[in-house]
Amino acid sequence: MSKGFSNLGIKEQLQKGLADLQISVPTDIQEKTIPVVLHQKEDVVALAKTGTGKTAAFGLPLLQLIDVDNTEVQAVILAPTRELGQQIYVNLVSFSKYMPSVSIATVCGGIPIKPQIERLKDTTHIVVATPGRLTDLIKRNAVNIKNISYFILDEADEMVSALKEGLDSIIKEIPKSRRTLLFTATMPGTIKQLIQNYMSKHVVHIEADMSTIGHQGIEHQYVVVKPIEKLDILLHFLSSKVGKRGIIFCKTKAAVNKLAKNLAINKFSSGAIHGSLTQGIRDRIMGQFREGYIDILVATDLAARGIDIKEIEYVVNYHLPDTYDAYVHRSGRTARAGAKGLSLTVLQQDEVQDIALFESALGIVFNKLKKADTQSIEENNTLLWAKKIFKTKPNHTISEDLKKQVSTIFHHLTKEELMEKVLANYIAKKKQVIPTSGASKKKNNKS
Repeated sequence: MSKGFSNLGIKEQLQKGLADLQISVPTDIQEKTIPVVLHQKEDVVALAKTGTGKTAAFGLPLLQLIDVDNTEVQAVILAPTRELGQQIYVNLVSFSKYMPSVSIATVCGGIPIKPQIERLKDTTHIVVATPGRLTDLIKRNAVNIKNISYFILDEADEMVSALKEGLDSIIKEIPKSRRTLLFTATMPGTIKQLIQNYMSKHVVHIEADMSTIGHQGIEHQYVVVKPIEKLDILLHFLSSKVGKRGIIFCKTKAAVNKLAKNLAINKFSSGAIHGSLTQGIRDRIMGQFREGYIDILVATDLAARGIDIKEIEYVVNYHLPDTYDAYVHRSGRTARAGAKGLSLTVLQQDEVQDIALFESALGIVFNKLKKADTQSIEENNTLLWAKKIFKTKPNHTISEDLKKQVSTIFHHLTKEELMEKVLANYIAKKKQVIPTSGASKKKNNKS
């Protein structure tokens, strides 16, 4: 039976903050981690899938361990992206609602640095940061982390692969006597190397129920497509999910931009984020997605870190990820907080053999989704065409005389007759094939 937070040693003020958030039962990783962080002195390596409550697992005991009479920075929490850093900061502030003496600051890249420098002039106990911005602040002597007691790495597997240089420079600044708490969803070789290089020999290893909890509630599917039909198959799938929120992952920024443009053309409620966009644009798109103003987010892997939204009902891997770790992080965006979710991977025929490798490595089962037939695709594309017409804004530059002439042509048609004729015209155009006779080929060859 699950223990309550009081049995784990969490004090009353923090429990009140949790109660306001309607959190009463600890998750597996919280049950295993909180007592170790609170009552032991060793470094901690915690392995748990996304969506399992890792922030509370380190955040609750950390808030309790802060000495509010000490005005120095006592803890640094590093996150790979600003989105995740902001999410951690918001969670810690919520947890510590009834502990006003604990001061927390967030210093992440992509926004002006001067307000952050001013903020750090005030008493700060906990700093939540991205490596690049923290490194910059250290160089400017705007923050002193030489006496910290706790160093927390969240989503560490992503940190060491993408941001290792900044991480190394920060570790050189902090005292060797600090406690390091490392949280990760996967355990690649780079993490094992980091543990060996930067953590004490006496490390407590904690693992949540990795066999089930990381994939609990997620249905894993794949669909096999030809390159030429890939977009149409995706649009057909998205049409079946109208009104539901999901994330589509692409490998590259260019692919994100291209797909986002196609979704916009087809009037899907969508937005896109990747590393080359300004932080202001990323924040705006993320805000729209978080608040439900857009239903679909197209993203690269790193840009999507820190998305902790319970209502994401599906994830689409528009491109098969390069690593098993990436698949874990992608699929973990759905089925959060006990909900159900779908992770659909779009494959080409030569990639099907990779599915068995993903199943074996991750201990999951993929079900093959039957591809929509040609008629269903054509009907869906017709509906998308109709939706585009419906959402087209009137062109006020067209002359009244021309409008009158066109109106005269359609004057005797009923609404139903006009619709049938327009629809027939659209379908006829779709079926037209450009002639490729031998004569025309010879002509083209001569030109």
